[in-house]
Amino acid sequence: MSNNEKTEKILIYIGNTVRRELRLTDNPILHHISELLSKNRTPFTHLLPIYVFPARQIEISGFLSPNTNTSDGAVSDTAIASLPKPPSEVESPYPPARSVVGQFHRCGPHRARFWAESVWDFKSSLETVGSGLAIRVGRIDDILEYVLDYFKSGKGNSASVRCEVVGVWITAEEGVAEKTDERNVFRVAGMKGVNVRTWKDEKFLVDDRDLTYMTPKEIPDTFSEFKKAVGPLRDAPRKPLPPPDMLPPLPTRVPPQPNPFIVPNSLEGWVYGLLKPLEEDPMAMVTPPYSIGARSQHTYHGGEAYALEHLRNIIGSGRITAFKDPRRGIIGEDCGTKLAAWLALGCVTARQVHEYLLDFEGGKTRLGQYAKGYGEGENKGTAGIRLELLWRDYLRLCSRKYGCKLFRLEGFKGEIDRQWKHADDIDIKQQVQRFMGGNTGNPIIDAILREMYLTGYTSYRGRDVVAKYFSKQLGIDWRIGAEWFEYCLVDYDVSEFWGNWQYCAGVGNDPSWEVPPVKIGEVPEMYVKQWASDDSI
Repeated sequence: MSNNEKTEKILIYIGNTVRRELRLTDNPILHHISELLSKNRTPFTHLLPIYVFPARQIEISGFLSPNTNTSDGAVSDTAIASLPKPPSEVESPYPPARSVVGQFHRCGPHRARFWAESVWDFKSSLETVGSGLAIRVGRIDDILEYVLDYFKSGKGNSASVRCEVVGVWITAEEGVAEKTDERNVFRVAGMKGVNVRTWKDEKFLVDDRDLTYMTPKEIPDTFSEFKKAVGPLRDAPRKPLPPPDMLPPLPTRVPPQPNPFIVPNSLEGWVYGLLKPLEEDPMAMVTPPYSIGARSQHTYHGGEAYALEHLRNIIGSGRITAFKDPRRGIIGEDCGTKLAAWLALGCVTARQVHEYLLDFEGGKTRLGQYAKGYGEGENKGTAGIRLELLWRDYLRLCSRKYGCKLFRLEGFKGEIDRQWKHADDIDIKQQVQRFMGGNTGNPIIDAILREMYLTGYTSYRGRDVVAKYFSKQLGIDWRIGAEWFEYCLVDYDVSEFWGNWQYCAGVGNDPSWEVPPVKIGEVPEMYVKQWASDDSI
């Protein structure tokens, strides 16, 4: 190395870490890096955050190209939009991102757009503190191996710069696919002689380190037991971490997107590429009609900035005081916080929400000062929001306890106590297709299904009613229904969705739990008329 040559010591922040931590605030890794930087103690000079749209969870064939990659891994939107349908010889190295039982796309258009918006917002936020984000498609281990080889081969070097990767940091997450990704990151990094450090996932309400359970087996099988063990919920969460003041810069040269894919350089390009395969799918041709007068309850934009804006709005307006248990609310009623989609992607954390609630209850800030309940301590609404956040924590821990059983027909319960119907029977297949299109003949069920498909959202009470109808009244393999929800809904969260479907289907770890039947007058007539009407646009 010449006297004038500088060494860029690069820390890679990839995969599991950023997939559901799309925020600057309350981000343990970024907070730690910022603290080291402020004390001039970083063992690295550059930071390379990499976000990978995972090929097994979202369809990425819209980015296939017969062309070679560009120097920076990104192309213009015009280039993306003008791509012809890839010729047959340009094949994806990955199978289609489809569900196991129903073979639906795993991510539908509403969530794909929201996901892209959230990633792009995170990229913009990182740029404000001196960093950036390399957005890629593929498998996390494949991208990591390509990046490590790129720097090891000297492609990242220049006449005056030599690059050296000094570590890879990831966050440990729950979920079978997430644990597989984590193992693969360790495998690839180990092969290349690079150390990996895992971090605790801290986006939930109660920190795992503050729970009394030492092993997954100790996690209670009922939510009431879990809630009792946590203790006074208002005192349980830790304080959220502040956003970083500054982060190390990106390396001089950033490895491009590996072939046979190209990636865009704008949000519009990402949305186009993610939606393209969905629009070409035959499923898009059976869309139920959008009824005249129907309005979406979820018209929000993905990203940390939008999550915090929404959180401030519901506090400032006093809506948090009026919060009702969404599983005991009225179908079609706007009674929830609508934070779930942002929580699922880590655009905001549960303990951030809790901190905002504390400020409102204690009158510590001016936000919500004219709203009912301001400065009067905890009320039914704010307590209910905390309880809903704790429910998310509990289902995540159930995923840890039961692992692959989350996706099995017998569920956490571990036994098949009824004769499930399957879609390999032609009559059942047609029944499933009518269900997907919101044409079951049951006006309430059809209204809920159409709202969900067309907008990416429906009330939690409505979801439970549909899940019970599909699994118990129709008696069809409940996993098909869960997979359809995964496709349709913008706020999909693996532990919450699959865990909740198990409860509704009676195969969860608390089989005594039942979805309350729909009462007379519970569903507003206008709601059914809006979504299940024959008067369509």
